Amino acid sequence: MLLIKNAQVYAPAFLGKRDVLIAGGQIAAMDEELSPILPDLEVLDAKGKTLVPGLIDQHVHITGGGGEGGLHTRVSELQLSAALRAGVTTLVGVLGTDSITRSVENLVAKAKALTNEGITAYCLTSAYQYPPITLTGSVMKDIVFISEVLGCKLAIADHRGSHPNREELIRLVSDIRMAALVAGKPGVLHLHTGAAPDGVEPIMDIVRTTDIPIYHFRPTHMGRRLDQVVEFTRMGGYADITVKEDTASTFHQLLAEADADRITLSSDSNGSMPRWDAKRQHIVGMGVGQIGDLYRTVRKMAAEEGIPLETALPFVTRNVAESLMLYPRKGAVAVGSDADLVLLDQDLEIDCVIAKGRCMMLEKELLVKGTFES
Repeated sequence: MLLIKNAQVYAPAFLGKRDVLIAGGQIAAMDEELSPILPDLEVLDAKGKTLVPGLIDQHVHITGGGGEGGLHTRVSELQLSAALRAGVTTLVGVLGTDSITRSVENLVAKAKALTNEGITAYCLTSAYQYPPITLTGSVMKDIVFISEVLGCKLAIADHRGSHPNREELIRLVSDIRMAALVAGKPGVLHLHTGAAPDGVEPIMDIVRTTDIPIYHFRPTHMGRRLDQVVEFTRMGGYADITVKEDTASTFHQLLAEADADRITLSSDSNGSMPRWDAKRQHIVGMGVGQIGDLYRTVRKMAAEEGIPLETALPFVTRNVAESLMLYPRKGAVAVGSDADLVLLDQDLEIDCVIAKGRCMMLEKELLVKGTFES
C-alpha cells in the first residue's frame, strides 16, 4: 500500500490538494487529509508536485514500424523504459506499413509482454491492407476471443493502402460492430488517414447515409486536416491527432471550433516517419516517432500556449479512456480507478510514474525496466 500526501490533483479536472491511498493496484481513498494506520504502508510526500492520471497512447508501434526504405529501416520494438519515462501507463499497439515481416501474432505477444512487465497494453488486429490480416482468420473472432484486441486497423487516403471501396468499408465496420457487441469492447476501426485530398470524407458520407454509428470510425493522423477534425467531432466522432512539433499551437483553433471532448492525441511511437519527394515516389529521409512527444505536447500547451493543464490533459487521459470504453478505470484519478498515476515537478516535468499501484519511476530514476533492458 502507498499513501501519496499533499499532491495538487488534476483528475484531470483540478481538485486541489489531496492525499491519495493506493491499495491492491487501485485508488482506495482520496481526501484532503488521510492518516490511515496500516501495516507496511509506504508514504510518498508530493508537496509541491502535481498528480495526474497516467497517459494513454492509442497508437504505438510496439513491435516496431517502418521498413519502407528497405529491411534495414525496420524500427526496433518499444522498450518498457521508454513508455515509463514518457508517463504512458496504458497503450494500444498497432502494425504499420509492414505486415509482411511483422504479424498480428507478434503484436499480441508484445502486448502481453508489456502487460506482464507492469503497464497495460492492448492492440488492434490487421494493418494497412484490405482484406485485413488476422490471427484467427477473422476480424470478428480476433476481437471476441483475444482479450487484448480492441478493434482493427486500416489505411485510407494513402498511396500505400489497399483503397477499399464503400461497400468493403461498410462490411468491415459492420463486422467490427457485431463483434464489439458480443465481446463488450469498443470495436474501433482505427483509420490511418493519409495525405490524399478526400481524407475522411468517404467515412463521413457512410455515416450520413447509413445507420452505422460514427463511434466505430477512428481516424488518426488528422493534424493535417483540422477542418475535418472540426466536422467529424461535431458529428459525434472521435478524431485522433498524431503529435508533431507544431501540434500544441493548433489547439487554439480546435478548442474554439471542434468538440474538444472528442479529440485525442497519440504519438505514433516507434513508427517510421518517411519524408517523400515531390511526386511521393521515393523516400528522401526517415524519422522515428517518439513516445515522449505525447506528454511534451501537453506540457507545451500548458507552459507555452496558455492552455490550462486541465484542458490539455483529457486529450491523453479521459478522452482516450472514454473512447476505448476504459473510463473511469483508466484516464482518471478517482476512488476505484486503477492506480495509474504520474507526478509532475514544479516545472511540469515527469518526476514519478506509478502503474497499477506499483512505483515504476521515482524522482526521475527508473525503478523498473524491461526484462532484457540493461
